[in-house]
Amino acid sequence: MSPLALTLMIFAIMLVLMALRTPIAISMFVAGCVGYVTQTGWLPLANFLNTQAFARFASYDLSVIPLFILMGHFATQGGISKALFGFASAVMGRLRGGLAMASVLASAAFGAICGSSVATAATVTSVALPEMKRHGYSGRLATGTLAAGGTLGILIPPSVPLVIYAILTEQNIAKLFAAAMVPGLIAMLGYMIAIALYVRLVPGQAPEHDVVQEKLTVRSLAGVLPIALIFLLVFGGIYGGIFTPTEGAAIGAAATFVAALLKRELTLPKIKQCFYATAEGSAMIFMIFIGADLMNAALALTQVPNQLAALVSGWGLSPLLVVSAIMLFYVVLGAVMDELSMILLTIPIFFPMVIGLDFGMPRESVAIWFGIMVLMTVGFGLLAPPVGLNVYVVNGMAKDVPISESYRGVLPFLASDVIRTLLLLFFPAISLWLVKYIG
Repeated sequence: MSPLALTLMIFAIMLVLMALRTPIAISMFVAGCVGYVTQTGWLPLANFLNTQAFARFASYDLSVIPLFILMGHFATQGGISKALFGFASAVMGRLRGGLAMASVLASAAFGAICGSSVATAATVTSVALPEMKRHGYSGRLATGTLAAGGTLGILIPPSVPLVIYAILTEQNIAKLFAAAMVPGLIAMLGYMIAIALYVRLVPGQAPEHDVVQEKLTVRSLAGVLPIALIFLLVFGGIYGGIFTPTEGAAIGAAATFVAALLKRELTLPKIKQCFYATAEGSAMIFMIFIGADLMNAALALTQVPNQLAALVSGWGLSPLLVVSAIMLFYVVLGAVMDELSMILLTIPIFFPMVIGLDFGMPRESVAIWFGIMVLMTVGFGLLAPPVGLNVYVVNGMAKDVPISESYRGVLPFLASDVIRTLLLLFFPAISLWLVKYIG
């Protein structure tokens, strides 16, 4: 069997298993096993499996993932989202489409201490959706806004997908977080602009004038003060050189736990649920790690990824054109895979290809910029049909809204995503200007 045919067979096995609703980690693991055994036999596969799990999980940097996940669960169970939405609605509520904008603002703030897109979408939806319905927002706009706002959970640091990218490419996590700051804020502002335009161009989606009871008071400001302090503590400590990103994640989780306790909403059953959910989420991510490692090892044996990199380099194409093609591939792949699986499966293939191209920048800058481009594109996959995981999550919480209406609701935000991605593609300095201040 030729290397190309073997590569296609490995991907075909994975896709068939996924179509049969096999978990993505097992799908990649089985496909990788078949590819590995076909090329080397059973004994080399056994030797690989004997050492790979320890080699992967012995990495100290990986501990940042469960810590940031735990931080997000403490924030979710501790009622912090209510304070965030109350403050955001007091600030934005009197604008036309203001409650929708407040939902985006609350999602961005919650994402700054969460790191998960789905968790951000579900948490803010539980608070914001009833308020938006009560004020006369259409199901289309409400669910579309909340699904899009949820993507800010991974666009604004801390971001679990960005941590995984940093580990796979051996890049500095703090620098990647710094690079994601400005694009994340651009995403938030872009979504607000999309809402402002949409409610004016499409009548009946939002009330002409929001009548919001919340007022900007000392109490509402005090409600978001813990979140601001946690963010400053974690990222101020990381960028100030006081502690590493892993230590920052631990301090952030502890600080969020204390803040949730002070709000008196974190009961013992909720604390247990936080740890259970963290264990489940971390186990899922680490299982995907193992599956992706085995599949990538099988693909590496075929030499097709190296041949592909050499082929693309030999074409003499514009580096931006190559990156654009990769981004389009991610959009298509997002129809069948979640963001973590995409990153774990494709970065070992695409990263060497991209890092070998001449962008007129240092290799580290190219690696960081490409990571931000990947993050932006996988966020696109969380909204785009036919999957759009965030859309499914939010629509599942809005029982009376057809899924087709939710997909129509995310279209203005997808347009904003396209504009932002093109902006970051042609102007890498937007992502990189904060990085130069990180030692």
